[in-house]
Amino acid sequence: VQLQASGGGLVQAGGSLRLSCVASGRTFSADAMGWFGQAPGKEREFVAAVNWGGGSPYYADSVKGRFTISRDNAKNTLYLQMNSLKPEDTAVYYCGAQAQRAINLRFGMDYWGQGTQVTVSS
Repeated sequence: VQLQASGGGLVQAGGSLRLSCVASGRTFSADAMGWFGQAPGKEREFVAAVNWGGGSPYYADSVKGRFTISRDNAKNTLYLQMNSLKPEDTAVYYCGAQAQRAINLRFGMDYWGQGTQVTVSS
């Protein structure tokens, strides 16, 4: 079972990136999935999540209106469109899956990807 995140990079403030997370070894179409970010010296924090069917997207207040989470279950892929990036968005971004249809942040994720670095310069 593997979640492979990609799409990170170095971008100037105000720029955009699109992260992808491809799942293999298991079908995640029945799982809630989400993105989490971990800045240097800080704990991993919730960024966005989406339920098993792609509905009910849920965002951290800091990214509302700038980030969009989506998924393509036919491709077993999760996306995060990141617009109007800010230096404070700099972090390693991890995708995760929770083995239930709607995410519950009181519980941990059951599967994690390896992370992709996003660096936003001012």
